[in-house]
Amino acid sequence: MTTLLIATRNAHKVGEIQTILGARFHCLTLKEFPDAPAVIEDAETFAGNAMKKAVELARWISENSKFKTQNLKLDLVLADDSGLEVDALNGAPGVHSARFAALDKSENSKDADNNSKLLRLLKDLPLEKRTGRFRCVIALVPVPHGKIESASPVCFADEFEAQTFDGACEGWIQFTASGAGGFGYDPLFVPDGFKQSFAELGEDVKNKLSHRAKALAKLKKFFNER
Repeated sequence: MTTLLIATRNAHKVGEIQTILGARFHCLTLKEFPDAPAVIEDAETFAGNAMKKAVELARWISENSKFKTQNLKLDLVLADDSGLEVDALNGAPGVHSARFAALDKSENSKDADNNSKLLRLLKDLPLEKRTGRFRCVIALVPVPHGKIESASPVCFADEFEAQTFDGACEGWIQFTASGAGGFGYDPLFVPDGFKQSFAELGEDVKNKLSHRAKALAKLKKFFNER
């Protein structure tokens, strides 16, 4: 069994990842590592943010003697960055999706505030111009064992054969929110081929067609081919 540290405290995201990857993987989260360093997601791309998170946590685990004394062996760190790209907004909110309503602050905004801002910006647009997509990039970084040299995330990733996997789900933005499921922009986003939002379709459907599901499918294929 492969042990993964999923670099999030988001229970919805963890459940989605665990369901898609299956029982072959034992998934831990940042809730079980309260001392883990906070990583500032200041890259300009989803791939940059995902890789930075994964590298910093892999480095921290490798250098932390506490895990060695507890005989806790973590094989890999999995980090993702994802968000909503709206064509009419030139790809915004993009990497700023989680803090869209308060871009001048470092912490994330409430989902309701982000959704309200998005609807306000799109209020005069007709349906045919409300296109967009959810995009996700997953970074997978092995946890090195033994002393490592200080290096930038890019150099670290190259040295330890880090991998990235991407996925996108095309759709459009509704005029009003609908549905009580999901999180983030799910109540506003309708995937192509459907008439209901992600928040209405349910986890079973979402886990088959979401941006994260597509990225995880590539990750799962990578493991199966090893």
